[in-house]
Amino acid sequence: MTRTITTLVAGLLVAGGLAGIGPRLAAGELSSWSQPATAQAPLVALSGATGWLNAPVLRPEDLRGKVVLVDFWTYSCINCLRTLPYVKAWAEKYKSSGLVVIGVHTPEFAFEKMPSNVKQAVDQLGIDYPVALDASNAVWDAFGNRAWPALYFVDRNGQLRQRQYGEGRYAEAEQLIQRLLKEAGAAAVPTGLVTPQGAGTQAAPSGMRAGSEETYLGIARAEGFVSAGGGYRFAKDHAWPVTTGLRSNEWTLAGTWTNEAEYVLGRQPGARLLYRFRARDLHLVMGTEGQAPVRFRVRIDGKPPGDDHGSDVDAQGFGTVTSHRLYQLVRQKGSPVERTFELEVLEPGLRAYAFTFG
Repeated sequence: MTRTITTLVAGLLVAGGLAGIGPRLAAGELSSWSQPATAQAPLVALSGATGWLNAPVLRPEDLRGKVVLVDFWTYSCINCLRTLPYVKAWAEKYKSSGLVVIGVHTPEFAFEKMPSNVKQAVDQLGIDYPVALDASNAVWDAFGNRAWPALYFVDRNGQLRQRQYGEGRYAEAEQLIQRLLKEAGAAAVPTGLVTPQGAGTQAAPSGMRAGSEETYLGIARAEGFVSAGGGYRFAKDHAWPVTTGLRSNEWTLAGTWTNEAEYVLGRQPGARLLYRFRARDLHLVMGTEGQAPVRFRVRIDGKPPGDDHGSDVDAQGFGTVTSHRLYQLVRQKGSPVERTFELEVLEPGLRAYAFTFG
């Protein structure tokens, strides 16, 4: 669960290291952690990638004399998705000037370790630059990375010149790319700044701080669960009773669910997941138990979402889980107010992993 970001990351930097995977970072929360750096970039660590998409294996010698932008991301991360329009625009704009963009996909959930899932996401997201698959976290660890998303700017001499954690600071990042390309001797480096307009899950955040934070549903990291049926626990095909009167940032289950380490699994039609939230956008990482699509329905305060529906449901709240990914279920048109979100499982086999907000 992501805590106050500045406190958490400051603690990590003092500690000098991080075992495993770090938090997702929201826009503005780490803007001060865009740091100059002078160390040799550990590009040799790319040899630890478990596979590559959109390119053959990239070796350090292939990158010698190149300006390189390394983007650590994972495809279920809303902050990474909102950064992508800029990274893709830079890759296209500065390709002829010699910029090499490399996405390093380091997974958070088990389903993100599957190359076929990552390839599907890369294709759907329109990413055409090389993507290193970092299923074992070897590249992440070699870079000493802290969080998603993270950008590393490497000059023609292989020196790490800047690292940036989190969303934002796009103008500063692009100006640095232009400067590094000029230092490398590129002729006629394009000027100006890109202003991509992302849609759906890639749309820019609202600019208003959400009153709800990322919430994991699997038993390993769950917080905020309440139920008239007792505390949260591992359970197979457990029938949770209806719980009313949710307070801010509390969530509950109703109907038959199986609770696993990473996710909750709705095994029967009519099972419901409810969350009391305050944010413009509500997203939910979901997948299916088998290969067949699973239909669901969303309600807000007990009613169809209408104009407040997200990009992955219609105005009546109907949607379908077709693959493991992040789904946008709510986008409020007016000022965000506290509301109760409800997801009803219409067919068995729906997995729900984590809520994120924007």
